[in-house]
Amino acid sequence: MPNFDYDIIVIGGGHAGVEASYASSRLGLSVLLLTLNKSMIANMPCNPHIGGSAKGVVVREIDALGGLMGIAADHHPLQVKMLNTSKGPSVQCLRTQQDKKGYPAYVQSVLESQRNLTILEGEAVDFLYDENRVYGVVLSNGMKLTSKAVILTTGTYMDSRIISGKDVHPGGPDGERASLGLSPSLRRMGIGLKRFKTGTPPRLDKRTIDFAKGEIQLGSDLHLGFSYATKDFVPLEKQLPCYLIYTTAKTLDIIRDHFEDSAVLNGVIQGIGPRYCPSIESKMVRFADKERHQLFLEPEFEEGDSIYLQGFSTGMPHEVQEEMVHSLPGLENAKILKYAYQIEYDAIATPQFDETLRLKKYEGFYVAGQICGTSGYEEAAGLGLIAGINASRAILGLPPFVLRRDEAYIGVMIDDLVTKGTDEPYRLLSSRAEYRLLLRHDNADSRLSEYGFQIGLLGKDRHDAFLSKYKRINEAISLLSSHNVDDKSSLAAYMAEMGDEPSGEGKKGIDVLKRPRYSYRRIASMMPCMEAYSDFDDESVLALETAVRYSGYIKKEEKEAASFAKAEGMLLPPDFDYLHCDGLRLEARQKLDEFRPKNVGQASRIPGVNPADVSILILTLKKEKRL
Repeated sequence: MPNFDYDIIVIGGGHAGVEASYASSRLGLSVLLLTLNKSMIANMPCNPHIGGSAKGVVVREIDALGGLMGIAADHHPLQVKMLNTSKGPSVQCLRTQQDKKGYPAYVQSVLESQRNLTILEGEAVDFLYDENRVYGVVLSNGMKLTSKAVILTTGTYMDSRIISGKDVHPGGPDGERASLGLSPSLRRMGIGLKRFKTGTPPRLDKRTIDFAKGEIQLGSDLHLGFSYATKDFVPLEKQLPCYLIYTTAKTLDIIRDHFEDSAVLNGVIQGIGPRYCPSIESKMVRFADKERHQLFLEPEFEEGDSIYLQGFSTGMPHEVQEEMVHSLPGLENAKILKYAYQIEYDAIATPQFDETLRLKKYEGFYVAGQICGTSGYEEAAGLGLIAGINASRAILGLPPFVLRRDEAYIGVMIDDLVTKGTDEPYRLLSSRAEYRLLLRHDNADSRLSEYGFQIGLLGKDRHDAFLSKYKRINEAISLLSSHNVDDKSSLAAYMAEMGDEPSGEGKKGIDVLKRPRYSYRRIASMMPCMEAYSDFDDESVLALETAVRYSGYIKKEEKEAASFAKAEGMLLPPDFDYLHCDGLRLEARQKLDEFRPKNVGQASRIPGVNPADVSILILTLKKEKRL
């Protein structure tokens, strides 16, 4: 086909679609973003928050690569908080409460002004394809649009239905309509689908809540942001509080009495739900010994009355939800603005796509977001960014962009999906990363900014600032390593204050900083040689302190990651006949044939493939001189 309407068509305007269309249009390709409703682009149908465990690091990674989510999340958050500050840096992460109107409005304004990007309201119901590639879409009005690549990012809309109790009807999140044409089309194309589900809790009128019965949860007064470009921060006094409450014995009795009415438990829902974000009735079944469950009251808008009841997702009928809510402390007279519901939808069965997020069966066909079997805004945005980059690079004749597990949580997520698959909505957790001390909140820029610059998404100003930041940090560490703390009396007083025995001996600045809880700024103030490095911002101080304090552990993980990289570099022939490989167990043959790993590292992570199988595979390939 000599002429195409667009280089890339992105189907779906959620967080994956936003990043995919934003990245590819900035790389110079002509892009169509096709959405059912322009006003719902970048919508947050569940809790309007960004970040949290591992997810917050993903947003930093998106920003370091040149994506949009971090900048948008920093635009005007309602509350900002660093989580797990009492724990090590490998699990610390940023979380912000967003304005449900303000966040999408900002994203929409950016996309509307983006060159090379066209936004069209419409519904895709079929694809234009042959046996080798996908080259466009068919709309519900019969219009056909052609492209060099299609990125499918339909989120939870595909053949979706809304469920409360026994009330079931077609529909998408937040009262939107479902996307009903694509599932049959994908099946005709030989693409396998899975049925997943997720849920959301009730929204309450804050004017009817007695917040005095909850425990206030404030944000942070530190200068914290997702984007490394952010310089303006919301002070604590302008942040909105959240509140912690707990279920009561009465709450649990009501739920227990109505188990058979819950769509989650009575068989109405067929889809598999997320393990790490269950409904309140699922939590009661799973943790039957717990006498109470914690809930959070979180604002959805800066100028609005809607409160999100975090932790209270349910599949109960509306009348039961009324009883449940009114049994909670402070909510005895609460008015429900929007009832909880469960949503069931189709997703692509893993592992039908590869590490570039291209469906293996078709050239030019990419997927991203919850259609890949993931959950969460952040996971979706990370996948959307990678799909947009790889679709663009394929069209431009450039090699694919793939992140390793030791380089990014985004790399961990994609590798998990490709090599392990998922039978439930996948959620990123810090425990999924074997090199999580390398994948920290503070160092996403040092890991990925060079990639972002080389790809063409991170501008020269951002790249120059990144280089300057780490040049100065390394210079400061060098001075700390080579100079003693000059003000010995102040150091002795500081050590006594920290509960340590003061020492009259000279101490290198770096040796003092390696001690837990010691402050770089305090130590530098006692060393005249550090005067030129006294103006570090909070971001740089965190990166410096972490690099010094955990240097031994970091070097150990770097060594392990280097060994891991060797296995990743042992490429497997794409046409190898695993099913007839002598010596491999039957299960290993079947799994290797199904997943078709690209390298020995991927093969070793496939469930059902053990170390002995990998050894046999390597020996066989070497014997055949194919490795």
